[in-house]
Amino acid sequence: MGVVSDGKKSYRLLREALASRAAVQRVRRTLSQKGPHPRNTYKIAVYFADGAVNMYQMRQWYRPLVQLAERWPVVVLSRSATGAEQLIAEDGPPVAFVPTVRNLEKFIAKQDIRIVLYVNQNTRNFQMFRYGRRWHVFINHGESDKMYMTTNQYKAYDYALVAGQAARDRLSRTLWDYDIDRRTIEIGRPQADHYSGTLPYTPDERTVVLYAPTWEGDRPSAHYGSIATHGETLVRGLLATGRHRLIYRPHPRSGVVDDAYGAAHQRILTAIAEANATDATAHHIHDDGPELGWQLAAADVAVVDISAMVYDRLASGKPLMITRPADERASIDTKGYLSACEWLTVEGAADIVAEVDRVRGDEAAIARLDTWVTHYFGDTTPGAATAKFHAAIEQLMQKWDEWHARDDVPADAASEHDAADLDEDAG
Repeated sequence: MGVVSDGKKSYRLLREALASRAAVQRVRRTLSQKGPHPRNTYKIAVYFADGAVNMYQMRQWYRPLVQLAERWPVVVLSRSATGAEQLIAEDGPPVAFVPTVRNLEKFIAKQDIRIVLYVNQNTRNFQMFRYGRRWHVFINHGESDKMYMTTNQYKAYDYALVAGQAARDRLSRTLWDYDIDRRTIEIGRPQADHYSGTLPYTPDERTVVLYAPTWEGDRPSAHYGSIATHGETLVRGLLATGRHRLIYRPHPRSGVVDDAYGAAHQRILTAIAEANATDATAHHIHDDGPELGWQLAAADVAVVDISAMVYDRLASGKPLMITRPADERASIDTKGYLSACEWLTVEGAADIVAEVDRVRGDEAAIARLDTWVTHYFGDTTPGAATAKFHAAIEQLMQKWDEWHARDDVPADAASEHDAADLDEDAG
């Protein structure tokens, strides 16, 4: 059995390596056709070391960044070929493909990067931290109460742009000797100002339910995924009524760790296809597109797992339910919104229609929702979060000017020897 397993692993690694090499060639060919980046143009860089599988972390920032670039030119520093390929193909900021530290250093030397933004905690972020005399700022890829949101890695950044008071409270409870007032800046949820998109169906009298589960997780404390525990049951219940429309938007990593979880996901896809074949007016949706926004705005009720999707939906101010993890070892922060949210248990999933009706009509639940929306995001008036985001960047640019004015040392004093020491990324 061990020999077979090792063989499968070796084959998978070889296949991934060949795919990566092919992607590198395609990316370099595409970028060469676009021509070199203009020198000393970009003031802000978004550092992204992940591949295509984690593109959701970047996509939600496209529109806010494009708008920001009207004032401060933005470039994405992409370290992975598959990630760079997706970034180039999609409607986002300009991309610099810098797979090695030497590539990264050469590009940085030709630009006037003053702020570096980070959307995740990839370990390769450390290779960018070596550059001083610029602000390293964590902007994350969403707001949530997962343990990921209180990692001690926050201390590695000069500043963190956070959604609101809830994030500040969360960090204050968890991190020792972290100056919340100095190192965090509240910006709300700028992405919510860009919720849009074309509906793939014509609205009618059906109640629209968004089911957006996360992946299964790679350890017990992160077993938040509900596809195999709640998902099949609630999907069957909603598909059977004839008065509901389901939008199913699973996490792109669903099934990467647990084959059984992936099999449950496939059965849901089959059930949706069969329901649409039976009733041509149903228009149930399997949503695996890159755009996130219209789903959150269109759904009458959302059912989501403990993930950033909770807070993406919360920013819309519309009813939602959170699946209660079936694994008791899953870590749940019950000091924030999850202490007063509308939980959907495994048992409750069997009565999903009644649960959907309840959260839509319960006045007390609606009032609680409004209170928590304000606590997490502050002013959710359209445009307010974007204004805060721009003001935060402006504040950091002013701080950069202040420090730069009294700093006589060249901005990039790293040597070629330093680059060679750090360059562990062959290719």
